[in-house]
Amino acid sequence: MKAVIDRFEEDKAVLLVGEDEDVKVVFPKEYLPKEAEEGDYLSVDISIDTEATEAARAEAEALLKELKGDNE
Repeated sequence: MKAVIDRFEEDKAVLLVGEDEDVKVVFPKEYLPKEAEEGDYLSVDISIDTEATEAARAEAEALLKELKGDNE
């Protein structure tokens, strides 16, 4: 996915995302490369962190069992 840096507003960057650059996303400037400037195009890769997702689900299930009093 592609995004272009439209502008900076204090500690945020306004990105225009997608083929038509029609979706605005406000993104923390600190996560962009230090040399990034207005007008720069970015390559964005979003993926699911399966390991973290499974760990969070397991923790939620354990807490729910604890609240219900299930000690099995």
